[in-house]
Amino acid sequence: MRDMLLIALFAFLGAATAGALGACVLLLIRRRSLIAHLAVVAGVAVAAMLAGTLAVAQAMFLSAHDLSVVTTVVAMAAVVSTVTALLLGRWVVARSRELALAARSFGDGGDFAAPERPSTAELAALSRELEATSVKLAESRDRERALESSRRELVAWISHDLRTPLAGLRAMAEALEDGVAAEPDRYLRQIRTEVERLNDMVGDLFELSRIHAGTLPLSLSRISLYDLIGDALAGADPLAREHGVRLVGDRVEPVPVEVDGREMSRVLGNLLVNAIRRTPADGTVAVSARRSDEGVVLSVTDGCGGIPEEDLPRVFDTGWRGTHARTPPGGAGLGLAIVRGIVEAHRGSAAVRNVTGGCRFEVTLPATDG
Repeated sequence: MRDMLLIALFAFLGAATAGALGACVLLLIRRRSLIAHLAVVAGVAVAAMLAGTLAVAQAMFLSAHDLSVVTTVVAMAAVVSTVTALLLGRWVVARSRELALAARSFGDGGDFAAPERPSTAELAALSRELEATSVKLAESRDRERALESSRRELVAWISHDLRTPLAGLRAMAEALEDGVAAEPDRYLRQIRTEVERLNDMVGDLFELSRIHAGTLPLSLSRISLYDLIGDALAGADPLAREHGVRLVGDRVEPVPVEVDGREMSRVLGNLLVNAIRRTPADGTVAVSARRSDEGVVLSVTDGCGGIPEEDLPRVFDTGWRGTHARTPPGGAGLGLAIVRGIVEAHRGSAAVRNVTGGCRFEVTLPATDG
């Protein structure tokens, strides 16, 4: 038993010495190729076995012949191990280079295509992660391009919409200043109307900027949709009468919701104004609210004649106003974008679809128990 312990001790000391030297070598070449690292690891394994064998041979006083036999066997093992490590290292390095070239392609703005040849499990996992990242980057680039296009359109439309009232205000102010205005009171009323229009446009821009920045403050409270819709219909009634449009709200369930009353009133107001302006005279705008599996669904249906299918995905985009025939006077294309932003801030969703004779805007809000 004592001899076996001594043999184990001498073998451990010899192997540990070789392992320590190998660790030092790996530390020195830590920035070198993977092939060099694998070669050192294989060499350390063989050297540890040889060092342990020599230590035991010296302690056990083996004959020179036996020692040479053991040394020859270990040397052959070293050669085979080193060659195998080099071949494995070259294969792994080749797969790694293929993966690096593929990764460089989507880093330059392209799509990542995983190498077709087989690789190690770790490289395969890394390839899958890079592929998923490539998809996310492509989606992000598409969103960025869409947002940039939307911003450019918004700036162009806002510039146009601001130029017209500002030119009118300037002309009326000059006429009043020069004393050539035939009806000063009418000019003053028109100036006030244009100022209110500009003020509404600036307010919409400010609201939209807070929505995009994620800083829209919400003061949630429990409100009945019946009361919320009733107030919105009362507020939109003068505009409906002016356009000869009937407002209908007879399919409204008194379901409670947890919302910011002021912001949701703005949502309803924007949807109703949008529907009234796009519905011809003697048309009808209907409002309803009901429970569903998704939550509470509030819908506004107009008689606009429908929206082209290709435009439906863009209806809630910032600055979208459709064709010129559907563009309401003074609109900057911000109302529906504000609707979507406020609804999403309430953890809800906004959608639109065509129905017979018009389109239906639906706002889905989380249901409230009770």
